[in-house]
Order: sequence, then structure tokens, then C-alpha cells
Amino acid sequence: MKLPLHLILGLWLTTNLFVWSQNGLPLESLKSYPFPNELTAAATGTRIAWAINQEGKRNIYVAEGPIFQAKRLTNYLQDDGQELSSVSLSADGKWVVYVRGGDHGSNWNDDLPVNPTFMPTPPKVQIWSIPFEGGNPRLLGDGETPVISPKSDKIAFSKGGQIYTAPVDGSQTATLLFSARGSNSSPVWSPDGSRLAFQSNRTDHSFIGVFTDSQNPIIWVDPQYKRDSSPRWSPDGKKLVFVRTNGLGGKPDSVLSRRLVPWHLMTTDLSTGETKTLWKSPNRLNGSLPTTHGGTNLHWAANRIVFLSYHDGWPHLYSLPEQGGSPLLLTSGNFMCEHIKLSSDGKSLVFSANAGNTPQDIDRRHVVKVSVDKADMQILTPGESLEWSPVVLGDAQSVAYISATAQRPPLVSIIAFKGGSSQNIALELIPVNFPTNDLVIPKQVTFKTPDGFTIHCQLFEKAGGAAKKPAIVYIHGGPPRQMLLGWHYSDYYANAYAMNQYLASKGFVVLSVNYRLGIGYGYEFHQPKNAGSNGASEYIDIKAAGEWLAKQPQIDPKRIGVYGGSYGGFLTALALGHDSKLFAAGVDVHGVHDRTIERTRNLMLPDQYEKAPDAARALEVAWKSSPIAYVNTWKSPVLFIHGDDDRNVRFSQTTDLVRRLEDQGTPIETMVIVDDTHHFMLHANQVKANKAIATFFEKKL
Repeated sequence: MKLPLHLILGLWLTTNLFVWSQNGLPLESLKSYPFPNELTAAATGTRIAWAINQEGKRNIYVAEGPIFQAKRLTNYLQDDGQELSSVSLSADGKWVVYVRGGDHGSNWNDDLPVNPTFMPTPPKVQIWSIPFEGGNPRLLGDGETPVISPKSDKIAFSKGGQIYTAPVDGSQTATLLFSARGSNSSPVWSPDGSRLAFQSNRTDHSFIGVFTDSQNPIIWVDPQYKRDSSPRWSPDGKKLVFVRTNGLGGKPDSVLSRRLVPWHLMTTDLSTGETKTLWKSPNRLNGSLPTTHGGTNLHWAANRIVFLSYHDGWPHLYSLPEQGGSPLLLTSGNFMCEHIKLSSDGKSLVFSANAGNTPQDIDRRHVVKVSVDKADMQILTPGESLEWSPVVLGDAQSVAYISATAQRPPLVSIIAFKGGSSQNIALELIPVNFPTNDLVIPKQVTFKTPDGFTIHCQLFEKAGGAAKKPAIVYIHGGPPRQMLLGWHYSDYYANAYAMNQYLASKGFVVLSVNYRLGIGYGYEFHQPKNAGSNGASEYIDIKAAGEWLAKQPQIDPKRIGVYGGSYGGFLTALALGHDSKLFAAGVDVHGVHDRTIERTRNLMLPDQYEKAPDAARALEVAWKSSPIAYVNTWKSPVLFIHGDDDRNVRFSQTTDLVRRLEDQGTPIETMVIVDDTHHFMLHANQVKANKAIATFFEKKL
């Protein structure tokens, strides 16, 4: 008997739902989400551009108001591991400029090619432009960090420590703009496009230089025995403001003590050469040079100098009159400011913040705006969704940003500058088989550690299931990161969020831990005592998370695992070495395992007669802060995953630990990702690693 079509479809759907419930969500479908980043806007009009990574195919998209219909400009249709970065729009909106290649989230060699597809001739790291209206990309040169002139006619960029230039339309070959000692970078055009300010790093000191043309010598701005950085032009192009910190050197200080890093804001009049101190940071620990996103986030706005500082205990925005004076706090409250952008008219700032009306908002991001001259902060996107990376459009009437929820993956969105309802762009990029409604909504969990820290976590748990479930502690990397109650604004951590969803769909209860050293909870949380190589006090939070899980009635305390990448891999290894009785199995992805490497010589054999007064003690503490110090008590099975072109954590860190565990017979499994980096630039490699993690935990837990 032939069944009717509707019964066949119903049977297929019922069968597939049963398979999903037994085996979890299909990982390939879950990993098919589009991830937008590099959002930018033209200085005039309503044009925006951004990059999208979808299953490793990375392309440039654009849209224009009032319709904001997304259009793909490029045709990079292979999963080839070539990232797109430094996306920018010319002021007139006619050209999109971007860098293709490299790994610009690296700690070193970010400008070298990445070749995870093993091509005999590796790709290059190159700067390209493409017309907003469409056409073929045009090669501008090999290099990175391009900045477009305000005249929209040419770019300046860095290559090999020197500054080059090329016409934005690619009509001529890139040429060396000037040659100067040191490593020269961070070029910034003057408002009229006639001059270029830049930073010249000379190891123990750095200068701010100003280049005019080949007929005039470079101007060095108030050269001192200091490190100067972040030059910013005044709106009239006559002055500069920049950041000044101390040069390297001085009497060796305590290694184990927390140390103040003072900084000043300096202004210089280029016509007279007069330079003066505009503002000095407070002489206390939280007055140190900020280390959150964008650092000092220095801007010269309309008659105000705007900057970020941590000196009230949170990374907040301040502004000063051009002539100096007391800084005005623009943002107040227990939240941080990130992704800060100045409007093209210089009158307003937009940023993302973990601020809102509910206790859950400290674990989210929302778009906020504030004037540069008064504390009139307004949250533009309140609610249970997440929003980040805002930019004010050139007409100053709208704000573009990236938004997501706990279930819907990130998309570019538009909202009126005065607030109101929003418009999502490119919804059609979310595949029809993406399991949006099957994702769990993570719950906020907090607990106190034995030494008094309040720890925020996200709990991923599917309803129903066994009476006693296996559980996993997830540990983010960084460590200056914060995992959120929804999709993350980092590609790396969007993958982690998807992975936690995948594990939850397979019946695991996953607890994602925001441990001390992370951002989002104030200075003392971000810069705690005895952390990192000075004692690894952050491990207290990981152990407390495992113990919290063990006390939950639905959790089998004998089946608690732990996993994480980078700094999360380091803490995973510490957990397995310290507490194998608590953590039954773990996955260590490109973790650090010996914190004395690259530190021993500088501490014990410095290139000078003097040593730090606590050098020997600091070396001992660094050893005891390292997972390899606890190999003898490491009993739990572990899976190691590491890419051997890692430019953030040396591959040798895992090679060494694998040898030690093999020698003592600890059960280990390994996966090497050949010729890929810390960020698994090849989508197929990330899926491969994710599958290995899930399979390992299914076997062991």
C-alpha cells in the first residue's frame, strides 16, 4: 500500500526528531551559521560594509539605506582558511578596502601566510579594494592595516616595519611612502589627507612621527625616553593628542607584586612644536593603562578629547576640554564599555556595554550612545538579545550593529540613532536547516568561591533526560574574555557557544565559567592578586564550578568533565592535574603547560647585574602555577588538540606534556591539526576538532 505524501513526511520528521533526541543536533547544521564581523560605515551617506564567515567561506557584504538590502561583493567560495580583516569604507562610500590572509588574532607572525589546505605555493597576505557598486577586487599590495585617506583616493599601510601607499583603485603599484628607523605602524591621516601621523617603535622607547611629503623631513613629536603611541588629529589638523607611558628599564622591581602602569595624555601644537601634558592617570593600580578592547580608545572629538580609563573600578568613558582640566565621566555604573566608535560629526559615541535593567544584563551586551560633552547615556537596544560593534552611519540618523539572541545567530542590524525598532539585515543567510528553535536558552548561574569572589556562569541543559546526567565545565581562553547568555561577538567563542549547545543536545549539562582574570566584572576581578604565573588563583574558580555541579541533584558527580582552549586549555590541564577525583576526563585544546618557559632566563640570568628581588621565588611560583608540576597526580584521561602553526601558544607546550603523560602511563588521546593556527582558520578543521571533543566525552563520561 502506498502511503500519502503527508504521512511519509510526518514519518520522516518523527524519525529524524527521534534521531536528534538520541544523537544530539546535527553538528554540520549547527556550524552552518553566518558570522558577521568587521562592520564599518562610510563617513557620509548610509553605506555600510562587513565581512561574513559562513562555513569557512569568507566574503565582503554591503548594504545602503533606506532599504539596506545585503549584497555580496566578493566570490571567495572555498573553505581555504583565508581570513578577511581591516575592512573599511572610503569616506565617499565608493570603495571597500580589506586584507585577505594571515591570522590577525595572533600574538606573533600575524602577517605571515596561513596555509591549512597545504597548497605548494602558499597564499599571500594582501590588501584589496572593490567598488561598492560591484566589480572585481583590485590588488593594492602585500601588507596589512590599511587606512583610507579622507580624500578617498589612496591608502597607507604597514609592511615590514615601514609605511607604504597605493591608490585605492589599484591603478598603480604600491610604493614606499618613507623610510624611517624602528618599526613604523599605526598610520593616521590628517583630516584633510595631506599628512600622516604614525608610531615608530624602537624597542625600549617609541616616537610619534608626522610625514608630509618627500620634500619635507619627518617631524618627531617631542621625542623623550618614553613610549608614545595612539596619535590622533584635532579636527582642524593643527594638533595631535597621544598616549605616553614610561620607557623600558629602571631598577628591577618585584615580579610577584601587582604593578602600576601610569600613562599620560599629551597634546602637541604642530606649528610651534609645543607639547604639554593634558591629563595624568591616577597614581593607583586601577589607574593603570587599560587593557580591555581598544586600550585607551583615544579620540579627538568635537572640541573634546575622549578616552577610556579603569580608574573608577570599571572601564568607562571620559572626556576633557582640548585645553585640559578635570575629566567628565560620561558613563557611570557597574558595567564596561567596549567596541567604542566616534560618530563622523564628532559629537557622539556609540559602544557596547554589559548594562541594562536586569541582573542578567551583566552577562550580555547592548548598544549604547552618549554625547562627548555630557553624561546623557542611552541604551538603544535593551532586552534579552545581545548587540555589539555599533557604528554611526554617515548621515548621523542610524546606527548599524551586530545582534543575536540565545538562539538566533548573529546578523547585522540597523536602528534609528534616536532609538526605536530595529531591522535585521540578511536574514536569508541563516540556512533553512539551522536548528534555531532547538537551541537551549542558557541560564545565568552565580556562586561564591572560598576566597570571596562572585563567579558568573552560563548553564546549558536540555529538558528531560536521565535522572543523573554527565556534566562538563567549559573554560574560555584569553583570559580577558567574558562568555555571554547568547551568541558571542568573537568568531572563536561563537564556535564555543555552538559547541556547548551541541554537547547539551547530546545530554550533557554544560557550565561555562567566567573566572577571575576575565572582563565584565570590574578591575579587581580583571586584575586579581596571585593570578596567572603568579599563583594561578583563577583555578579556585574552576574547582568551585566543578564542586557546584557535583552538588546539583540531576548531576552524576562521578561523571564531570572539563574542557577549554588556550588559557582554557591551561586551566583544563591544571584541573586534571590537581583534581582528577573531581574531573573524570578533559579535553585540552592548545593550552599552556609550562609557565617558566621564556621566563627563566630573564628572571635568573637577566642581561644586567641586577635581578628582581623576588626572582627565585617568582620562578618557583611560576613552576607551581604550571600543569606540568602536577603530572604525578594526573590520573584522568585527556584528549589533546593543537594546530602546529599556532601563533598564540607554542605547539611545543603540548608536545612536552604529551611526553610526560606518556612516560607515566596516563591515558591520553591526541589530535594534531597540521598547518592550521590557534583559531582553526579552516572550517573543516574546527568541525573535526568539535566532533573529536564530543566523541571523547561520550566515551569517557
